[in-house]
Amino acid sequence: MPSLFTRPLISQRRYIFPAFLLGLFLVLLFHPSCVLAGQELSEIGIHSADGQVHVFKVEIAATPEKQAKGLMFRRDLALDGGMLFDFLRTEPVAMWMKNTFLPLDMFFITADGLIVMIAERTVPGSLAAISANVPVRFVLEVNGGTASRLRLKEGDRVIRGLPK
Repeated sequence: MPSLFTRPLISQRRYIFPAFLLGLFLVLLFHPSCVLAGQELSEIGIHSADGQVHVFKVEIAATPEKQAKGLMFRRDLALDGGMLFDFLRTEPVAMWMKNTFLPLDMFFITADGLIVMIAERTVPGSLAAISANVPVRFVLEVNGGTASRLRLKEGDRVIRGLPK
């Protein structure tokens, strides 16, 4: 007589694959760096003075709501990930690090793609204003230390991926 605690193996196997698919879907749906998390992604290419093009996969923050949240509360960021703030017009811009847990490099970029200032390794949680001395249209935030690791400098240029 079969025990109440044993079932044929075949009936247990039929649930494994659907459970795996459900788990994978949930991970993709809620992972912060995933397209399914509701973020619009774009590839930004920066041409550096040494002739290399460095590509980043960035979320676009083009609305006041997305810009206000930015990268706040994130615990991790892909090595080639980041966020591009598009202010839709050239203007004086100031950023801060309130509720931001990761050190970031901030690239201040003109409408034609010129990087006019880089704020390296900004301090997580700081309320100090971070701004360029000239009006800009874009700010690109990436992991702290990226500018020095890739030898990116003021005067380098974003050659692809900026909104028109």
